[in-house]
Amino acid sequence: MVLEWNKRDRWEENDVFKVTTDRTHCIIGFVLEGYIHVPEMQSFVEELKTATASLAGQEIKIKADVRAFKPASQDVADMIRAVQEFGLRSGVKRVAEIVESEMVALQLNRVAKSSGTDKILRRFWEDESALDWLIHDDRPAPAA
Repeated sequence: MVLEWNKRDRWEENDVFKVTTDRTHCIIGFVLEGYIHVPEMQSFVEELKTATASLAGQEIKIKADVRAFKPASQDVADMIRAVQEFGLRSGVKRVAEIVESEMVALQLNRVAKSSGTDKILRRFWEDESALDWLIHDDRPAPAA
């Protein structure tokens, strides 16, 4: 699997987000950590939109790792909703969210329902099953 970093070549201690692109499987992966304020969210949204535009015309999948994300302000939640709507308009077909916090899951449920993303969203507890679903959907494994 080939991953490309968008504007970042490594995860730094003070980073609150990271966006990657797997062009082979048309998967945009991102990690959100901690409390994210509006200026940081604006930067994240721009990177996410750039990554989405780079896969235009394809069936795009999103792997959202929000295990360390903290509940967001209403302004940040509104920005998440807006970028989800952008994603739907831009060809996003599946979204896998990796979540641990019930509080974050509840907030993201409300945002996803508001944006319409809830129809293409599944929740996971770990990377492997999320990635498997994004790549293979629910197709049965080939017979051995």
